[in-house]
Amino acid sequence: MRGMDVIALGGNAIIPSNGSGTIEAQRELTSISMRQVAELIISGRKVIITHGNGPIVGNIVERNEAVKGRIPPMPLDVCGADSQGGIGYMIQQSLRNELSVRGVYREVVTIVSQVVVSEEDEAFEHPTKPIGLFYGKEEADGLAREKGYRMIMDANRGYRRVVPSPRPLEIVEADIITKLFKLGVVVIAVGGGGIPVVRSGSELVGIEAVIDKDRAAAVLGEMTQAERLVILTSVSEVYVHFGTPKQKALRRIKLAEIKKLHEAGEFPPGSMGPKIEAAIDFLELGGKRVIISDATMLLDACKGNVGTHILPD
Repeated sequence: MRGMDVIALGGNAIIPSNGSGTIEAQRELTSISMRQVAELIISGRKVIITHGNGPIVGNIVERNEAVKGRIPPMPLDVCGADSQGGIGYMIQQSLRNELSVRGVYREVVTIVSQVVVSEEDEAFEHPTKPIGLFYGKEEADGLAREKGYRMIMDANRGYRRVVPSPRPLEIVEADIITKLFKLGVVVIAVGGGGIPVVRSGSELVGIEAVIDKDRAAAVLGEMTQAERLVILTSVSEVYVHFGTPKQKALRRIKLAEIKKLHEAGEFPPGSMGPKIEAAIDFLELGGKRVIISDATMLLDACKGNVGTHILPD
């Protein structure tokens, strides 16, 4: 849709990287991020916002574990829904306030969003996404026996549960998101990659998994016919040969070239890889441009002054 952006906010747009992580600090950083989004809306762009939920969903899982003797823990899909509501509330309130002080009235709503994945996805056989607390060997072995959790040593800090990260296929609420958007409502959706669900006959059933938020944003962009996907992270541009003397920023690049670099292993799976995969998905599904840049540089990136801009061939 001409003039429409899906903006995927990274965690650094909500959680201070070196701050306390208190709700006050989260509110302040969210408000700073929304000032640029408000200016983008005022400039005439139409936006749908999505966001990450780490480490917030990890904190929710940790609270589950801390009081499991008194309150039954919630499954991971419910924890994801919980994080969507809380983060969405902060974003929608901050954006509404930022628009209001500029004399602009616009409805802003959060849609708790489900994302369909396949039970046949190989990610369920090979879970890779660490979540929650660090445990000692004995406690980790006990959780593996009692609950069937898969546990791995993570960064030599202890054992953590790993869960599947399946490929997003469909946004269940895409139609209502599009309808609200066409009415002029700013929609916040598919937070944290969305709540993973599978189809069981005519029913939807939540499943224990975590979906990559950038890949889910690409699906959201395709289903709502967005023109641009804007992925906001903690670096101003994407780099090749990152961390070496040959490091070079990518400013303008075509789809075929970024695919070659990705296939050559330039973008690690635990770092820039999922963002590049999301960019490739979005452009192959008909998107017109992907912008990857720092969360503090949204306006300059959208003007073409900074950021990595990936274009169709």
